[in-house]
Amino acid sequence: MLPRCLRVSWALTVISFLGCAASMPSVHLGPRPFYLVDAMEESALKRELEECKGPFEAHPFSIGHRGAPLQFPEHTRESYVAAARMGAGILECDVTFTRDGELVCRHAQCDLHTTTDILTRPELASKCSEPFRPAKLGNDGTVLEPARARCCASDLTLREFKTLCGKMDASDPAAQTAEQFQGGTANWRTDLYSTCGEVLSHRESIELFQQLGTGMTPELKVADPGDVARVFGGPKTREVYAQKLIDDYRRAGIPASRVFAQSFQLDDVLYWIENEPEFGRQAVLLEDGPIPHPDPQRHLEALASEGVRIVAPSMPMLLTTGADGGIKPSEYAAAARGVGLDILSWTVERSGRLTEDVVQGGNTYYYQTVERALADDGAVFEMIDVLAQDVGIRGLFSDWPATTTFYANCKLP
Repeated sequence: MLPRCLRVSWALTVISFLGCAASMPSVHLGPRPFYLVDAMEESALKRELEECKGPFEAHPFSIGHRGAPLQFPEHTRESYVAAARMGAGILECDVTFTRDGELVCRHAQCDLHTTTDILTRPELASKCSEPFRPAKLGNDGTVLEPARARCCASDLTLREFKTLCGKMDASDPAAQTAEQFQGGTANWRTDLYSTCGEVLSHRESIELFQQLGTGMTPELKVADPGDVARVFGGPKTREVYAQKLIDDYRRAGIPASRVFAQSFQLDDVLYWIENEPEFGRQAVLLEDGPIPHPDPQRHLEALASEGVRIVAPSMPMLLTTGADGGIKPSEYAAAARGVGLDILSWTVERSGRLTEDVVQGGNTYYYQTVERALADDGAVFEMIDVLAQDVGIRGLFSDWPATTTFYANCKLP
């Protein structure tokens, strides 16, 4: 048998690069996956996972969503290294751009006010599209109008961007000062590692992922069309932006088999299919609703006919509950498999503890179609198991890749 680093992994990948880099870190899962197993209700799946003791290896099923942002500032060097140490076989850099046209890793074009320390840096805060404005409070302290700011990567040059410190994505709506606005981290996350995360350019992320021995899944972010035109200039500026992303991998000598370029915009994926077929054949179309989709069969057949081979719908698009109250694949999931598409999904462990989010009525976006089947944190593995075994997804984005790495090592080839 071929060594693990040369085995075929995804249907569209010629070889699996996983584990071939000498510098790839050892995999350490920590206590969380085992805590989640302990929290599961008694079942055959729980017994099987309890017997899984390792050793554990990196796996392409485990995709680090912005790194490991459950506890580390997203899209920072520290977050990516933590994800690789937890066995993420693929790492994600969401890609946007600076004022001087350089690509950087940020979840949104305009999120610097919540993901970095820009507002406490007067020389940079003065460049923000909208300066900090304190909250308006009632006499009893009630927030009448939340604090706000708007700071974009395209407000800064790359040199300026690189001086920022990454922090946990959060803000305090009642803030009266810029320093207070930097707070607001959810109580199920932590600021323990938010000590000045190193923000990265897209090129730096490629270099780091190469050193870590992982696959790469850059997402070309939606951006203000006016900013795209201003920064990249000329006709068809979105295509210039999409091409620049691929050019960074070519310049670095990265084989297309290691890159899964993503976008929520079909036009981006079709551009890569037509103009960069090596990269386009495993480009990923991200999907986010409607939930449930009114006609998934026709929709997915149309995508396949245009050359799309991998779709990445959100978990609610792929899961539903059956008459017995259990979790099962949705109509969309069945249609995607029937059409022959590879499927990824997003994002597990993104919304905090299930007991808070579901039972106590918090943010349930990622679980909205299976709420009544979830009782506690242990249900995470029940969802992952249905996604992997019944839906047949090839990879799952996670904010804490140790969980998906553990499952993949225990249950997948």
